[in-house]
Amino acid sequence: MSDSAAALPPLIRRQEVVAIALVGLLLIAITTVLYVAKAFFLPVVMAFVVGTMLSPAAGFLERHRIPRSVGAILIVIAAAALGAFIVGLIATPAMEWSSRLPELAAILKDKLRLFDRPLALWHELQIMLGGSDTLTGFQMPKFEWVPAALEFLSPTFTEFVLFFATLVLFIASWKDLRRATIMTFGDRVSRLRTLRILNDIEEHLASYLITVTMINAGVGIATGLICVITGMPNAAGLGALAATLNYVPIIGPVVTFAVLAVVGIVAMPTLGGAMAAPLLFAALTFFEGHFITPTIIGRRLALNALAVLLTLAFWTWLWGPMGAFLSAPLLIVALVLKEHLMPVDAPQLPED
Repeated sequence: MSDSAAALPPLIRRQEVVAIALVGLLLIAITTVLYVAKAFFLPVVMAFVVGTMLSPAAGFLERHRIPRSVGAILIVIAAAALGAFIVGLIATPAMEWSSRLPELAAILKDKLRLFDRPLALWHELQIMLGGSDTLTGFQMPKFEWVPAALEFLSPTFTEFVLFFATLVLFIASWKDLRRATIMTFGDRVSRLRTLRILNDIEEHLASYLITVTMINAGVGIATGLICVITGMPNAAGLGALAATLNYVPIIGPVVTFAVLAVVGIVAMPTLGGAMAAPLLFAALTFFEGHFITPTIIGRRLALNALAVLLTLAFWTWLWGPMGAFLSAPLLIVALVLKEHLMPVDAPQLPED
């Protein structure tokens, strides 16, 4: 080995390997704590994120001589009333359909008999490849999983109480929390940086909530109109379902498409009529996801598609549907922190 090569420092020093390993262990420990203590951290983190989104509204009310504590209560009551109204639109037809599950399952199975021939061809292909030689035809899924799924999707009463109590107190005391966080640092530069970070997080989350809510309301109205035009039952409930599920990236539109397809197959006399609403909804969400949302949100904060997908998968695995809802806001918070704490200079092209 030449002297010049021997004089070069190693690409990765031992101290850097140890630091990376410690950071990895810290992340594993934090993830484990968040997973095990989900009943506590999920409602608290949800309250912090939603409270940061709604805090500008409390500031608006405070500027109009409404005390911040009263404004926090009014905001939470208004948000809960809106949520109850949407749940009512969705729950009424859902309860009606759940009472007719055996009848609807029989209708769905009868209308899907046209897939018996493709299933038979697929079975013959399996036999040729050495698979099982038993053909059972099209089998409807069993419903034993429904209670477990509802238990997984529905938070407990304690989590509800913890969420709403934390939300009200967080909105009411947000100004004091901001001041205390800023004054924690001793030097002026750190205080200014913390102030900019908190302001950017609040601004981006509030802007995200307003923008996404308007977009989702448009998606819900358009879905309701599609259901009316195609003759689907309960257009208002399906539109409210589409608007609500659209808060969850990727997963929400897929679930709405599946619901529209099942309702269409059960309610419509022909397969073409049944798939009209789902296909129009797919075209609507494709246009919204590829043109409307990136054009509006992308101007404020660029969200990489791969980062959105991985964040969605991680938080859904960690905290279920509520984690899926929190994935985009938490990604926005992470990007704001990265922008302020690890700024990257714009790359320069090399000279010719």
